[in-house]
Amino acid sequence: MRHEAIYATHPNVVTVDDTAGAFDANGNQVVLDESLVSAKQAELKAAIPMKLLRAERNQRLANTDWWASSDLTMTAEQTAYRQALRDITDTYTSLDDVVWPEEPNV
Repeated sequence: MRHEAIYATHPNVVTVDDTAGAFDANGNQVVLDESLVSAKQAELKAAIPMKLLRAERNQRLANTDWWASSDLTMTAEQTAYRQALRDITDTYTSLDDVVWPEEPNV
């Protein structure tokens, strides 16, 4: 995560070595602003629960994509379920506290 934070905060960095430091395209060492790197690391870490929530939500949507096939017609319950999944990130920010909508019977 530190490397990702370095690349995000120092766009001229092309290589990071944990022992030697960060370097630009010409091989010159880049002096890092550690306060920027630390802040970005904290931001990236804070975003992890939402990324995990979205990944689970996306998988649940993918599992029902066949409902929306052109030769099928979704029921109102199926449509509502898929919409509830899309809206889940408006209410929850972590997998730890999410209450998933109940999948309708097909």
